[in-house]
Amino acid sequence: MSLDHRLPDELEELRRTVEAFAHDVVAPKIGEYYEQHAFPYEIVQEMGRMGLFGLPFPEEYGGMGGDYLALGVALEELARVDSSVAITLEAGVSLGAMPVYHFGTEEQKRAWLPKLCSGEMLGAFGLTEPDGGSDAGATRTTAVREGDDWVINGSKCFITNSGTDITGLVTVTAVTGRKAASDSSGGSPLISSIIVPSGTPGFTVGAPYSKVGWNASDTRELSFSDVRVPAANLLGEEGRGYAQFLRILDEGRIAIAALATGLAQGCVDESVRYAKERHAFGRAIGSNQAIQFKLADMEMRAHTSRLSWRHAASKLVHGEPFKKEAALAKLYSSEIAVDNAREATQIHGGYGFMNEYPVARMWRDAKILEIGEGTSEVQRMLIARELGVV
Repeated sequence: MSLDHRLPDELEELRRTVEAFAHDVVAPKIGEYYEQHAFPYEIVQEMGRMGLFGLPFPEEYGGMGGDYLALGVALEELARVDSSVAITLEAGVSLGAMPVYHFGTEEQKRAWLPKLCSGEMLGAFGLTEPDGGSDAGATRTTAVREGDDWVINGSKCFITNSGTDITGLVTVTAVTGRKAASDSSGGSPLISSIIVPSGTPGFTVGAPYSKVGWNASDTRELSFSDVRVPAANLLGEEGRGYAQFLRILDEGRIAIAALATGLAQGCVDESVRYAKERHAFGRAIGSNQAIQFKLADMEMRAHTSRLSWRHAASKLVHGEPFKKEAALAKLYSSEIAVDNAREATQIHGGYGFMNEYPVARMWRDAKILEIGEGTSEVQRMLIARELGVV
């Protein structure tokens, strides 16, 4: 039996639609947003009308009835042009809406998902803390049950989509108790996930970070001072928050891998165009073998990265174990995105250092891909663990 890696007709149609949107709508406008460190509400609104925020969710909740492969296809095409727009979609779906879909009650799903799927509202995932990056289990934010409420205190950092005018909720991980000291875990904290609606008293959203890249996306620090939300805002079972965010991160790594693949391919696109147009010493620089070899290596990396994230997504869609494949895809794609961005900048020479050229933006955006949703070091730990050597 032969393997066919071509996309089904409906996904190829989606890919072409998003490709056209990225080139016709995003590309002409995003540079100005990026330089002004402004959130592209107009573009995000159009993405919502296209149904991109609802791609992997059932129609009964306002979604498009697709899956993670469809989301990845859209993310790759957006990131070929701009990563700020792509990460807004990725975080809105994988981190904002997906926890509600996977772990929410029917009432929570019907209350939140329709607006999240339409892009009318964005959700965020409050996991990372100032003293706990890769060590997400070292959560210090607390939630204490008082009558029919949870009272939350603590802080989160580097939270995407948390402070826009259309942000509607943040799912916050918090310590809600401790396991019995007699338990084998030795009294380790019980972490739970709780939905905190935007505007809740005591919930403060910080000013936007001054970032190296992703400058047209929203990233903030959050603080919680006696924030009181109904007990019904608990997402899933109490004490299951750690397992929940591990699932969310495993899936999210596939989405980040697709995004990184798009950035890597965008570097190829821009470099091929420039190599044909730029002349030096009386001929196009693309006629030089040194440039040709760089472009060939860049295309090889992007192509292999695409196969990797699609393989991981296929396993997820078919209900098969995918943790190792997700880590492999995220690790490889993020590192080759950095490689391709560096080489694209080199091919462009001095122009590659000018913000008017997309590769300058890609160079600035690439590095965070080796850090967010699990650093490269964490991915190597996960892969080694799945190989059975840890």
